[in-house]
Amino acid sequence: MAKSRMAAKTRASESLVVERRGAVLTIGVDRPHKRNAIDDATIDALERIVSDIPDGVRAIVLHGLGPDFSAGLDLNGIGDRDMAAAVNHSRAWQRCFEKIEFGPTPVVAVLKGAVIGGGLELAAAAHIRVSEPTAYYSLPEGQRGIFVGGGGSVRLPRLIGVARMADMMLTGRVYAAQEGAQIGLAQYLVGEGEGLAKALTLAEAIAGNAPLTNFAVIQALPRIADSDPRVGYLMESLMAAAAQSDGEAKARVRAFLDKRAAKTRLQRPHHGRAKAESELIKGEVR
Repeated sequence: MAKSRMAAKTRASESLVVERRGAVLTIGVDRPHKRNAIDDATIDALERIVSDIPDGVRAIVLHGLGPDFSAGLDLNGIGDRDMAAAVNHSRAWQRCFEKIEFGPTPVVAVLKGAVIGGGLELAAAAHIRVSEPTAYYSLPEGQRGIFVGGGGSVRLPRLIGVARMADMMLTGRVYAAQEGAQIGLAQYLVGEGEGLAKALTLAEAIAGNAPLTNFAVIQALPRIADSDPRVGYLMESLMAAAAQSDGEAKARVRAFLDKRAAKTRLQRPHHGRAKAESELIKGEVR
């Protein structure tokens, strides 16, 4: 991890604002005049940030400033690219998003307003997604005469299946926030304006985990899931052994056995709320 320390709040580029909150780093896309549509400069700046995480940062929150997460690819200039330039452009997006998905730090995304096209591809690269009720999801590439290029054809079918993704691209289908959560585009659905606070709470919980366990979840788990079961079982055994042999794991297990750690409990809904959402936070289901 990089030796540099980042100031409490900085503008990393014209389109990105970064803030350090203890062990959590927030990255905000700030192009409200474009509904946070992503251009090449934003991708370049985002890749630089996720490639050089400051010491002590154990979780990242990715969000959009203003009413939208991201309306996708900024289409200005797309018509000027030849075949080679278009391939390189797509590969740059894929490289950036791969560093988010398989970087050293778990990422929580806050989804609201437009989560469209490349914005949805960016969201899919995060490990946890928190949706506000204003969020809506769309892949309008079919209507634009283009195709996803930021790794969406790999990540999104894992979340929602090939058939649903094909439907979105062929017909222009739009999913509202609740529908999106039901089909797997978000793991949490919160009230309007509550997304960032919820994401920070989750990120702080993630930052409190044993580092080796977080590594296993974001690095080993997806590869195990994609592997032949026989290979997956062996990888799981090796990762489990590595995690259990770590000194911090031994200390945490001892704290639990000595009744010094919180137990897992289900917190019932309050204030007449009809539907509770189960969330694992620091050993408690809230």
